[in-house]
Amino acid sequence: MMPRSMELGKRFFGEKLFDTIIGYLKKDPEQNLPRVIDLVERAPIAAHHKRYARNIRKYLEENPAMREYIQRIISEIDENVHNHLFVNFFINASLIGVPKKAKISDRLGYHIPYTFLIDPTSKCNLRCNGCWAGAYDKHDSLSFEEVDRLVSEAKELGIHFIVMSGGEPLLWPHLEDLCRKHDDVAFMAYTNGTLIDENMARWMKEAGNFTPAISIEGSRETTDQRRGSGVYDKIMEAMDNLKENGVAFGFSITATNENWEEVFSDQFIDLMIDKGALYGWSFHYIPIGSNPDFSLMLNNEQRLALAERVRHIRSNKPIQVADFWNDGELTGGCIAGGRQYFHINAKGDVEPCAFVHYTVDNIKGKSLKDILANPLFKKFQEQQPFSNNLLRPCPLIDHPEKLRYMMSDDLAVPSYKGADAMQHGQAAETIDSIAANWKEAADQKWYEWYKELPEEKTEKELEKV
Repeated sequence: MMPRSMELGKRFFGEKLFDTIIGYLKKDPEQNLPRVIDLVERAPIAAHHKRYARNIRKYLEENPAMREYIQRIISEIDENVHNHLFVNFFINASLIGVPKKAKISDRLGYHIPYTFLIDPTSKCNLRCNGCWAGAYDKHDSLSFEEVDRLVSEAKELGIHFIVMSGGEPLLWPHLEDLCRKHDDVAFMAYTNGTLIDENMARWMKEAGNFTPAISIEGSRETTDQRRGSGVYDKIMEAMDNLKENGVAFGFSITATNENWEEVFSDQFIDLMIDKGALYGWSFHYIPIGSNPDFSLMLNNEQRLALAERVRHIRSNKPIQVADFWNDGELTGGCIAGGRQYFHINAKGDVEPCAFVHYTVDNIKGKSLKDILANPLFKKFQEQQPFSNNLLRPCPLIDHPEKLRYMMSDDLAVPSYKGADAMQHGQAAETIDSIAANWKEAADQKWYEWYKELPEEKTEKELEKV
């Protein structure tokens, strides 16, 4: 039986054209890629989709590393993963899903996000120092029926890309069943990777629509220091199992003032490419919880250097790395609060962001449409972007005064005792000072790049919203 992902692809392009595209890519992907782009540009599709194809062509012509990257995707990844994960992500979630979500958003009067992050369980087999998930109560889990319903409702709204975290999502016993049932959805999970043995890698290959992003801190010493003795070697073994089975996977790092140079060095990035990783997620360390620790935050010089370094990697290495929060210009600023994503924890509580631990609703007994219509999300979206300088996208660390403003109407409550510590007292003063210093440095960098000074929303404008 043909997977639903392929059926949607054929309906979108037309069966003959879709089969021709797939045939070209299978036969000689490097030589035939320009032909594929020509076919897409001539296809009976929307004008903005044709623009996507032209932009891809231009990027490929100007960036040899991107051509090598696409060659890696085609040659290293199993055909079943191509037919599910990539078709789901690029066609179902993007080419079909984005315009569908836009139409539904206009009708409903609020944003339909591109994705959402859900923690199916808070259980974990590790106890990593500083893990943000560690602030929640342990051993909460969502049922298969609850998650299955959300995924079904998401598809009705045009959402075909869903992200998981935890806890350790690979401990959730229903993960494989969920992926196989919803074969027209692309799933990604942030995982510590230690459970990915040969059998697990094999079902990921057979399901085809699941990609793990494995958390790693850098070298063996750095990783084991935070995650536990022997974890680094288990991660390397997991990556080998995934590469051998042709499963698309990536890595996930938390950049601190101690490890940022290491995890963005040529040595580390080349190792990840050699192990088979296709992408990387970088999250700047953020102080959260009831006793926020500011000591590991990147300073201004490090954050600016990282912004430059990530751009260099994307232009010179056959891998794609996303840098939260320096990549705000690629996302149009903050994506949280339902604009492009939101977070559901293992209790079913709905939060605007995985790092903003305020509960605005609960999925139990509520439809996804009702959840997305909550007033805090509306308030977030009215404020976004929080600055025209998209190097300062985050309300938690870049605009803490705006986060306090959005939380002032009691539209949400802290997800656990002490979750609001950054909003009060000495912690609030500290983050305000950090944000003010970053504003000065970021504005200088923005002017250097674009030769214009960013404009700010005034307090009076905030009050009018």
